Amino acid sequence: MDTKRISYEIVDKVAHIGFGHNCKKSMTVLDEETLQELDRIVEELKANKKSIDAALFFTHKERCFLAGADITLIAAMKTEADGAEGSESGQTIFNKVEDLPFPTIALVHGVCLGGGTEFSLSCNTILMSDDKSSVMGLPEVKLGLIPGFGGTYRMPKRVGLPNSLDLILSGRSVKARKAKKMGLVDEVYPKERLVEMSTRHYKKSKKKQSFTDSLSDFAQDNFLSRKVIFQKARENVLKKTKGFYQAPLKILDTMEAGMMKGRSSYLSAEAQTFGELCVSAQSKNLQHIFFMTEKVKKYSGPQSTGDIPKLKKGACLGAGTMGGGIAWLMSDNGMAPIMKDLNVGALELGLKQASSNYQGALKRRKLSSEDFERKMRSISAQTDFSGFEKVDLLIEAIVEDLKIKQTVFADTEKKMRDDALITSNTSSLSVEEMSKALEKPERFAGLHFFNPVHRMPLVEIITHSKVAPETVEALYNWVLKTKKTPVVVKDGPGFLVNRILMPYLNEAGYLLEEGVSMKEIDEACVNFGMPMGPCRLLDEVGIDVAVKVAKILHDGLGDRAKSSGLSKKMVDMDCLGKKNSKGFYLYDSAGKETGANEKVQSLFTKSKVMSETEIQMRVILPMINEASIILDEKLVAGPEDVDLGLIFGIGFPPFRGGLLRYADSEGLDRIYKAIEKYSESVDFDRYQPSMFLKDLVSNKKKFYDL
Repeated sequence: MDTKRISYEIVDKVAHIGFGHNCKKSMTVLDEETLQELDRIVEELKANKKSIDAALFFTHKERCFLAGADITLIAAMKTEADGAEGSESGQTIFNKVEDLPFPTIALVHGVCLGGGTEFSLSCNTILMSDDKSSVMGLPEVKLGLIPGFGGTYRMPKRVGLPNSLDLILSGRSVKARKAKKMGLVDEVYPKERLVEMSTRHYKKSKKKQSFTDSLSDFAQDNFLSRKVIFQKARENVLKKTKGFYQAPLKILDTMEAGMMKGRSSYLSAEAQTFGELCVSAQSKNLQHIFFMTEKVKKYSGPQSTGDIPKLKKGACLGAGTMGGGIAWLMSDNGMAPIMKDLNVGALELGLKQASSNYQGALKRRKLSSEDFERKMRSISAQTDFSGFEKVDLLIEAIVEDLKIKQTVFADTEKKMRDDALITSNTSSLSVEEMSKALEKPERFAGLHFFNPVHRMPLVEIITHSKVAPETVEALYNWVLKTKKTPVVVKDGPGFLVNRILMPYLNEAGYLLEEGVSMKEIDEACVNFGMPMGPCRLLDEVGIDVAVKVAKILHDGLGDRAKSSGLSKKMVDMDCLGKKNSKGFYLYDSAGKETGANEKVQSLFTKSKVMSETEIQMRVILPMINEASIILDEKLVAGPEDVDLGLIFGIGFPPFRGGLLRYADSEGLDRIYKAIEKYSESVDFDRYQPSMFLKDLVSNKKKFYDL
């Protein structure tokens, strides 16, 4: 018979159950209706057990087996009891699958994550296709959750305790060969042969041994070994998360306490933990980020009326570190890019950067040596414009000088087709002013990457008054294709991320001048959840770069963006940051920090004790205030763009949900009063509350009410 979501038929005493039947979405999820249908089918399988030799579970989708539980169901849970009940309902169904009196085989092809992997673990045998789209894993920890359908109970029994902790605590997914190697899947076959090869497993014993003579299983079955493994896992979790994330520690507590329990009591504890976590503020924040990242995968900007340009061939104007990173991105996405520069040394540096990016993938065996050579050969490093008539997308990454850029754009445009897109990787200069140098400004926009390109996921797409909607949509789609996160921003000083980042960096300079120590400032910000303190970040950015950007922002925004002047003093002392091994900190030849720079420390003659909380408020409040002004100026579509931009652009702590969600949770009335207080006691201009924020407070609204 056919059901709405799952197909079910018996052929030669073998039950064939197919997920994603009559489902138009590309990804099949375990929503309430699908779970109910699965429960009914499993009950029918149990009732017909005498006439069934085996059950095969497969997918009707091209690239998805089961993408996991429906996150909207989890997001709708309001109480711990709701969460525990939802977890128990899924556990009950999967227990029924595990208890079927005949072989059950999961034929995994495509995405199989979360609840999909948990379902597969409840089957006797897992066969996986060798297709590159096929992955398995338990990513729940990334949402601040514990796998709630029995994953923490069954995964150790299949792959051993060390491997299971690695998968569950990291949330990482594995492809077929790796899954086979660790014992997660029994065999790997081509997609077309999965059903055929499954017949080999019909006569295998129904239940696998929980423990074998392998080292992993011995460790799992030995009290002392288990204790050491869990202790080491806790140490690793605390080292990586600095204790900010509660889910990994809750997972460890649940798994360790339940190792010797039976299925019923263990799963009850897992469900209880799931209930606690799913309604926690931290999990809700991480779920919020998940929904934002899903939303951004669909273009919602200015609507196009003409054809969307197809961007197949790329070029980067300007080499060096940034140009090499952009050329790498283009080559990795099959664009056979041209990398042009006047300087041969810069071209060599660009090629070195691209090669370095690929070397990482080569070492991790995510790239073969043949593919490495092929991709590097696809980059054409040259000093002339040959081949530019074939380019569909040009990204400029030359010196940050408006007049030079305008001159280069006017010259380059003549070498390219009328329908090619021209973009600038500028971090702070006016895209509106640049566009005036072009005869066809409608095909021009800003495309701001963050350094290093291969690690930073955000790309700002900067628009201007004459840009065509087709240009914006084409760039948006291209950024998504490169697996990065696009945020569309109107032109303005510093755009989105740098404009909000500069108060964070600038205020640190004022704190240093007041006498607060560099160590205390950086530690306070790291303890807030930032990936690094402002002094350390300035070293990464480059002190000279910060000085240039600060001047542009001061000129464009007025005295609320006035610089402390500290960075200028450091540049005069030739302390430029990591780039020349001396900034706020000193660095060795490998770029490793070796301690504070005493030369810079000598600039600070005052000494002031300030609480960690006050330091955090001093640097975070101006960011919130500036973000409110950006919303008032409608530089971005809404608060989601601000939060995504800062999470993916500067690493604003995800567990806080983003800058503006954090502000909402703290209470905008409290935020406003604190900014107002600092306006009176610290500096009127830098802490003058925006009228937009004042209106929100007056109307008792939040940023996410907009």
